Amino acid sequence: MCNKHRASGFTLIEMIIAIVIIGVGLAGVLAAFNTTVKSSADPLIHKQMMAIAEEMMEEILLKPYAPAAGSISGCNRAAANDVSDYSAYTDQPVCDIDGTAVTGLSGYTVTVTVTPDNLGTPAVAAKKITVTVKYGATESLTLNSWRTDYAS
Repeated sequence: MCNKHRASGFTLIEMIIAIVIIGVGLAGVLAAFNTTVKSSADPLIHKQMMAIAEEMMEEILLKPYAPAAGSISGCNRAAANDVSDYSAYTDQPVCDIDGTAVTGLSGYTVTVTVTPDNLGTPAVAAKKITVTVKYGATESLTLNSWRTDYAS
């Protein structure tokens, strides 16, 4: 009677196939990490755009509804006396109310449009305010609000 011992382990072919399968799986995982790392700054950009838009919207909504003598010159909004004054605020850098650019936000621009609108039935005169903040050529965020003449 012959007692044969079977050798245990992997053959060369099995090792090569295992290396190829593990390599393909690892390449897929690294590709997913690469995509995640590339877009990891996006939440910060969107959060900054929202903060800029909300700040501008709050500033506008605190102004009187009725037209008053005032205007905006470039980025300087100190002379704005009413909501309608902001309708000419187009593609401006992020500035404080006196027109001084905010450091660190140089890639962002702000555009404001103010258009007449009617709300409800019966129609109530209102102004639709749209604040658009852009970052670079592809990122954009728009915030809308309506202002009525509730104070008069």
